Amino acid sequence: MSQRSPITTHILDTSTGLPARGVRVQLFCVEPGGEGAAIGAAETDADGRVEGLLPVGPLAAGAYRLCFDSAGYFAGRGIDTFYPSVTIEFTVADPTQHYHVPLLLSPFGFSTYRGS
Repeated sequence: MSQRSPITTHILDTSTGLPARGVRVQLFCVEPGGEGAAIGAAETDADGRVEGLLPVGPLAAGAYRLCFDSAGYFAGRGIDTFYPSVTIEFTVADPTQHYHVPLLLSPFGFSTYRGS
């Protein structure tokens, strides 16, 4: 089995039923009080996935934030969107686990969940 980043994501464009390719994703480590330091960035691949946000290895416990550039993605397709970006904050309680955070995205809505 290949090694992967301890935090991964993928995006499905529910308006087309296809993976969202070329979406810029940034990962932040969130400090107490809400400020965050950028610790990773990438674009989704042809399958809508980002596997390399962080080097392989353990995380620190704490809060993290994924920010998705939905405006750039939909603008590239000539579609207006109500949500110019999507931000998902989550907590890493057990740094030895893998955290997969999928995003279901459309021009006028989004949903997320803890994946596997």
